[in-house]
Amino acid sequence: MSDASGASTEVELVQLLTPEGVRVDHPQYSFGGDDDQIRAWYRDMVITRRIDAEATALQRQGELGLWASCLGQEAAQIGSGRALEKQDFVFPTYREHGVAWCRGVDPVHLLAFYRGVDLGGWDSVAAGFHLYTIVIGAQALHATGYAMAVEREGLVGSGDPHRDVAVIGYFGDGATSQGDVNEAFIFASSYNAPVVFFCQNNQWAISEPIERQSRIPLYRRASGFGFPGVRVDGNDVLAVHAVTTAALERARSGNGPSFIEAYTYRMGAHTTSDDPTKYRLADELEHWRLKDPIERVRAYLSRTGGHEEGFFTEVDAEAADYASDLRARCLALPEPQMLDMFDQVYVEQTTFLAGQKAGYADYLESFEGADPVDGPEGDGNSPAGPMAGTGPGLGDGSRSAHARGAGPELVEGHDPQPAYGGVH
Repeated sequence: MSDASGASTEVELVQLLTPEGVRVDHPQYSFGGDDDQIRAWYRDMVITRRIDAEATALQRQGELGLWASCLGQEAAQIGSGRALEKQDFVFPTYREHGVAWCRGVDPVHLLAFYRGVDLGGWDSVAAGFHLYTIVIGAQALHATGYAMAVEREGLVGSGDPHRDVAVIGYFGDGATSQGDVNEAFIFASSYNAPVVFFCQNNQWAISEPIERQSRIPLYRRASGFGFPGVRVDGNDVLAVHAVTTAALERARSGNGPSFIEAYTYRMGAHTTSDDPTKYRLADELEHWRLKDPIERVRAYLSRTGGHEEGFFTEVDAEAADYASDLRARCLALPEPQMLDMFDQVYVEQTTFLAGQKAGYADYLESFEGADPVDGPEGDGNSPAGPMAGTGPGLGDGSRSAHARGAGPELVEGHDPQPAYGGVH
């Protein structure tokens, strides 16, 4: 059957675990792991959600400038993140907190980024996880360029599972309307780049529904660029892992790019500056709440007896303890120092930048009450200057003043936000 454009209206969706927690077969994809692996992924998702809830609360209390929640998208991120090999490389957006967790990035670095005290403090090379990208769709080009370089260096197609590299670039449904993403598709296809384009279709590009962005399912766009596309149930961690594993292996083997559309839902706001109640209905939230990615795994483990007594309680307690520690470490983060920016441009300092640093140090010292600085080769730890202690709470103890107490109550358990997907 075809629509007015001539395209087939039949949509294939890869699913291995139903919302009710029942395992099902698929003719092309399968999950070969055991219940130990499923329990580990359940833990990953619960902790990711708890970190996300804590970060949302911190923002509401004035401790973060902004936060982009991944509530509801945990299966898409954990399933794909756990499919990666150590040598693979990730180019995220600003919402891949679960993937960051899988790559060993300390979540306090994510909070520091949104707190505005650094530009991304993790070692992207060691983690195989690039810094967050705010510009919508730009990371698709970065991923493609990196993948083209990987291919030129002969790091694909050798058959060595510990050597061959795949690259994965994450973006949302809204980014597929960006020129950068489509240009990345063209280059990836033309140069057979070992890259997986992973689109988390959470149905909303801020306030624009997917129906206004594409006349066909997003995964079908890949065929126009000459590489395969597949739609997977983005709330099914088993299916996401299986599909991503196959796409990554295709890339590592030298067979070129793939497109994955993880069909999921953004249960919270686009960011904490957004109010989704102004553009979507409560009935829609309720429909997707029944497809909760964590609850379906919990239902499976409960139905099959695939867990020991007290497992769920222990995971909830671990997540709560981790969130409490994360909050403390976030609040203890040092404020940024103005002169540090001159030391973080190049690996080795240049004479030109050293001169700029010295000039700016003199400028800072010109203000009344300024602390002394050590000059161009000093440690640059003077907080003085026109920007020191300004803005919402930078260095003056007022970070919480403008929004303290506005955050949601955190409840015990793996679903710390009241009314899953609610707006705060």
